[in-house]
Amino acid sequence: MTLDEEPSGTEDPHHPLVLHRVKKDEEVSWRTSASRQIRGHCSCTKDKARARLLGFFPILEWLPRYQLRDWILGDVMSGLIVGVLLVPQSIAYSLLAGQEPIYGLYTSFFSAIIYACLGTSRHISVGIFGVLCLLVGQVVERELAAAGYPSDTVLVAGGGFNTSAALLVAQGNSSLGPACDKSCYAIVVGATVTFTAGVYQLLMGLLQVGFVSVYLSDSLLSGFATGASLTILTSQLKYLLGLRVPRPQGWFTLIKTWHALLTNLADTNVCDLVTSLVCLLVLVPSKELNDRFKAKLKAPIPFELFVVIIATLASHFGRFDAEYGSGVAGAIPTGFLPPQLPDWSLIPSVAVDAFSIAVVGFAITVSLSEMFAKKHGYAVDANQEMYALGFCNVLPSFFRCFTTSAALTKTLVKESTGCQSQVSGLVTALVLLLVLLFIAPFFYSLQKCVLAVIIVVNLRGALRKFADVPRMWLANRIDACVWLVTMATSALVNTELGLVVGVLASAFCVLGRTQRAQAVALGRWSPSSSSSSSSSGGELYEDPLAYEGLRAAPRGVAVFRYPAPVYYANQSLFKSSLFRAAGLDPVEEKARRRKLEKKKKEGSDPGEEEEAATADAVAALGRSDDAENGAVGKEGAGESADGVTKVLMPAGKRREETAAAGGGVHSVVLDCSAVLFLDTAGVDALKEVRTDYRDLGVRLLLARCSASVLDTLERGGYSGPRNADREEPVFFSIGDAVRFAQSVSNGGEDKCDTHC
Repeated sequence: MTLDEEPSGTEDPHHPLVLHRVKKDEEVSWRTSASRQIRGHCSCTKDKARARLLGFFPILEWLPRYQLRDWILGDVMSGLIVGVLLVPQSIAYSLLAGQEPIYGLYTSFFSAIIYACLGTSRHISVGIFGVLCLLVGQVVERELAAAGYPSDTVLVAGGGFNTSAALLVAQGNSSLGPACDKSCYAIVVGATVTFTAGVYQLLMGLLQVGFVSVYLSDSLLSGFATGASLTILTSQLKYLLGLRVPRPQGWFTLIKTWHALLTNLADTNVCDLVTSLVCLLVLVPSKELNDRFKAKLKAPIPFELFVVIIATLASHFGRFDAEYGSGVAGAIPTGFLPPQLPDWSLIPSVAVDAFSIAVVGFAITVSLSEMFAKKHGYAVDANQEMYALGFCNVLPSFFRCFTTSAALTKTLVKESTGCQSQVSGLVTALVLLLVLLFIAPFFYSLQKCVLAVIIVVNLRGALRKFADVPRMWLANRIDACVWLVTMATSALVNTELGLVVGVLASAFCVLGRTQRAQAVALGRWSPSSSSSSSSSGGELYEDPLAYEGLRAAPRGVAVFRYPAPVYYANQSLFKSSLFRAAGLDPVEEKARRRKLEKKKKEGSDPGEEEEAATADAVAALGRSDDAENGAVGKEGAGESADGVTKVLMPAGKRREETAAAGGGVHSVVLDCSAVLFLDTAGVDALKEVRTDYRDLGVRLLLARCSASVLDTLERGGYSGPRNADREEPVFFSIGDAVRFAQSVSNGGEDKCDTHC
């Protein structure tokens, strides 16, 4: 019966289902295929050029269609609010990246403009992200130590950082000392890392490998972010306590940091500690209020900005830096510094770190953009997102910026305050521009402990993931294990290593599921108790341990299912699993027969041993006439005490006696519906199983194979024109395979075309 034929009412219920394959086009040579693709990519028409231009600059497509009257109010409101929130956060996260506050403002400003022009998401906010700042800061500290700069930051009189001197040196004024001091060299390293990460992202976009983000699962990214958050929290404790301890390098930084903190705990700055506690007591409850009443509030209240303003005024008039030695932000210049090139000699040293930063930044950006695009009913282009993020890193790196990506907290604020397009990003950039030109110097007296409090408070979302571990464990233990392994490695060992370990753990979990797959003996359900009166469409074969009311397969036929692909890594496990489920390993059976033949030649009587082995196998089968007429339970399906299904195979001259006892099996039907694919090793494994069972007088029949599996079987010579033996065809349904096995076993001459 073909697909376009309707089944007739007089169709023979015993006639097997036959579908005719669609004729495929003749395969073309690789040269022809390559030339077609090259001509397609190299050809240039007016429409194609316009589509490429609009695709690369999405703003040219959506800006002319901008609904000014409906969208402008929401975009302006969200842009202003995000800009106000970004001012203190940009200054704070500069501390985490090992940079001066001005560079955080630069980073947020340039990234907002570039992503508004090149990004395809309407809602995400691209800028400073805590995890990437941590990764950049670790590289900066390492390279500073390698260049011979002192670990402890040198303070000028009053406890502040001499940032203005560093900036003047960066602009070429060498009267203050060497060509580049510690602050200058730190941003050179940060900008070089950012440039290298951006180049990686542009190359990945050029090679159209945006799909790699799908290999970073949600559990992996969540565990990585949570582990990095623990490291961030630990790194900020020294600012909360007013301690000046160097950032440790290498592995186990979290443990080393805690050791340094506990060792220097007696040197705690009381002023910084009191300020930190007061800011925490204000910000934590205020953040909770914003979260609880976000549905009623038109916009979140910018408590962080209020705290920064009040703390700056208190520090300025109280002279906390001079009187108590409290660390402050120091001089923040206005305007922009001239562009400078990255340090090319540093690229080999930071190339590996930049790659992990590029992958993490892209994965987080794409996951957030796809999440909000799905929520609001539009599509994003993963490869264009790669380009946009790459340019958000490459271009700003010439203006002393560090790595950026999408940030969940600011994206949620942006979406909840009425954002409709990336015009809100341009409004945010305008707010930051006003700060850079006029307001930045007023943050001179802002204490660093206040910035650390802002960072710690914004870690609440990631740290709350620990409360979700029991729920994750109940939902999926494998994903929970990936989360725990990634989190523990990122926090306790090394942040970048945590990402690698998480990817490997996810890959091994996927491979492990194919390695642990076991062949399952199936029971039968049919509309009537008589199997001969039911059509193939009315029968179902399922696992009797999972469903009640299933009957045993017809006498002489064993039906199994293998729920995994069969390929080079698990082909031996597939064979052993099938043999174990069937209750007989053909190799062992052949060895037993050879042993019996040898004893027979030596004059001993092997009949007693063979009869004993046959009797044991029949007893283990657990299939009787009662089981044939009743439901199959654990024992009715032949399930032994150790959980292994026992099915008796014929054994030489005892085959007739065994069949008379009710346990002889002449055919094995393998349900391939769960076999997603086969490779050459998998096809060879099926050939070996078929040959081994044939030597024992047992047929192997395949059923319910997908079209791709059928093609692989045909190309591999298992079936189709290349297979000379057509005695064991492949069937579309298990019922057809079972009835074919019964008809052949009963001496029937039904030689109709039953193969696929």
